[in-house]
Amino acid sequence: MERKVRKIDYGAVFGAMKKHKRLYLKVLSVAFVLACIFVLGLPNYYRCEVKLSPEMTTSRTRSSTMSFLASQFGVSLGSGSMGSEALFPTLYPDLMNSVDFKASLFNVPIHKKDSTRIMTYYDYLAKEQKSSWWGAIVSAPFKALGELIGTKDTIDQHKVDPFMLTKQQTRIVQVIDRKVVCSVDKKTMVITISVTDQDPLIAATMADTVKNRLQNFITDYRTKKARVDLEYNRKLFKEAKARYDKARQLYASFSDANQDLILQSARTKLVDLENEMQLQFNNYNAVAQQLQLSEAKVQEDTPAFTTLQSATVPVKKAGPARTKMVLVFLFLAFLGTTVYVLRKEKQLKPFLGLH
Repeated sequence: MERKVRKIDYGAVFGAMKKHKRLYLKVLSVAFVLACIFVLGLPNYYRCEVKLSPEMTTSRTRSSTMSFLASQFGVSLGSGSMGSEALFPTLYPDLMNSVDFKASLFNVPIHKKDSTRIMTYYDYLAKEQKSSWWGAIVSAPFKALGELIGTKDTIDQHKVDPFMLTKQQTRIVQVIDRKVVCSVDKKTMVITISVTDQDPLIAATMADTVKNRLQNFITDYRTKKARVDLEYNRKLFKEAKARYDKARQLYASFSDANQDLILQSARTKLVDLENEMQLQFNNYNAVAQQLQLSEAKVQEDTPAFTTLQSATVPVKKAGPARTKMVLVFLFLAFLGTTVYVLRKEKQLKPFLGLH
């Protein structure tokens, strides 16, 4: 037995809606007022974006470059000596989402656009954030209760331990997680750092700071082993130079003191000192070449970043989109009123496929 579907009588529908036009007027008026009260209580926020393009160097190119430099000093490098890149740009968002990175932003000095008072980013997020009027009403009793029972979370900004954050520090980390966002385009590998804040100057300041700290971290990571090798080779160079200088001075002193002697033992001693000086010179020369290679390796491993979009203080606010929010309120009020009217006038069943 086929189920009959009742056709929608649009004339009856519009007639029912027209019949309750006063109800629509009342509901939409109240919805408009409530929507305005709601959206006007939301604080403005601004967004600053910074875009970077990291240097993408293949391990083959890096290896061939270093092999060429090494060949200038007569040193041969194996094909697997260069290794592969371990920190890809797609991992940069995970790096910025780490607690260590976010906690490092606590002590960044900032000030508002309309003020010259310097404060830390932590203090700004903890004490200077504006909230909606209803949010302030809801949080006021809890804040007063916390102060009454003495549960204030005291924080020493100079002793932040990412391994064991306090409750307040954890809350600020969560706030930073929402405000500071990093994304990477997997096709172009362009890094986008976005910072959202209620103050435009602070948004731009933090975007530039996060960019610089991310670059410094990546540079330190990429050059860590090369810098360790460089320091070790500098130590060897210093020791080799000291030994060569000592051998040279001994040879010169003995030679000056025994110019008129013809004893075979003195000649033998002079030859031994000369050989020792030459040996130390060869060692000193080899270490000097290795030191130059280490310096070239640090330079080779230092990544280069091209800034596609620098941080700039935003002029226009990013939100909230109050007009759109009011329209959504009005649409929902209109929709709810329509459902009520159609149900009351028994015109809702055709829309539900009932007969």
